[in-house]
Amino acid sequence: MSKSSASLPIAYPQIHPVTEGTTRPLWSVMIPTYNRTLYLEQTIKSVLAQGYSPDEMQIEVVDNCSTENDIERLVKEIGNNRVYFYRQPQNVGMNANWNTCLNHARGHWVHILHDDDVVLDGFYRYLQSAILQKPTIGLAFSRYIFMDEEGHWQSLSPLESRTPGILTNLLERLAVESVIYAPAVVVRRDVYEKLGGFCSEARTATDWEMWKRISIHYPVWYEPKPLVCYRQHSSSYTSDSMKSATNFADARRAIEISQSYLPENIAVELSNKARENYAMSALDLAYYNLAVGEVNVASAQIKEGLLCSRSFRVIRRVAYIFIWFIMRSVWHSLRNAVSMASKNDKI
Repeated sequence: MSKSSASLPIAYPQIHPVTEGTTRPLWSVMIPTYNRTLYLEQTIKSVLAQGYSPDEMQIEVVDNCSTENDIERLVKEIGNNRVYFYRQPQNVGMNANWNTCLNHARGHWVHILHDDDVVLDGFYRYLQSAILQKPTIGLAFSRYIFMDEEGHWQSLSPLESRTPGILTNLLERLAVESVIYAPAVVVRRDVYEKLGGFCSEARTATDWEMWKRISIHYPVWYEPKPLVCYRQHSSSYTSDSMKSATNFADARRAIEISQSYLPENIAVELSNKARENYAMSALDLAYYNLAVGEVNVASAQIKEGLLCSRSFRVIRRVAYIFIWFIMRSVWHSLRNAVSMASKNDKI
């Protein structure tokens, strides 16, 4: 797709400036939630443990009209009047709920923290130091830790730089792959006011699209210390979207959107690399799901992979998967036939 073939310009949701005269802390920690209390207590307590006063930090849970749990009661019990609570009058979807978080934020810097993730000691302190050093930055993020459902650490995100500072080559990587996870990110509120909120068209890839949009206009700061834990578990929205392969469809749309505003001299090249990258990721998942017998899941992932890209590398990978699957099926058929014949001989 060329830049000229992109769809009409996106009307990004408006983020309204904070009302004049409002007392503003440095931080707004906004916790979107929906029908999930299993980890919410850990999330809130991890923020409270940072020791910031109400004058320094706003903490608010924004509930997307949960139907299964009394979120407000839990927040009041844990927060002890320190944590604000807002309940949507109706379910508005993930992206709109995140935008509500932005519009409710009073702080100069906003941190959207998932209701199943946790911040580690020093997250805000280290990033506050960066903010004071470089007031022109629009976004800052730290390295992060992947943990499982039980909170056991599994792995670290890639190291972007060995020393804290502004990343000069981030856009080239970020345009091709989502290398920043939302819980590790803080954004200056007036950046959202200028660029708009999370794009509903990007769906599950809305944060990736947002970070690309911001990195076009503002310097980005990186802290190499791992200061956030991102929880991976089977009940997460991300897991469901990976099984249905909708996450790859969403990535395709996010790539299309960002291609319209990336620098013209690199927009097509980076966007095509991104499409190929996500196609290969879809095919890797398809291979795994075929191996465990999830044929329908694998079929959806192969389909989305080919919709992302049909480069030589992608087609070669599809051919390998099909050949492997056929040979594996033939092998199992032969083994079953030999086993049946052996049983018949014994009879």
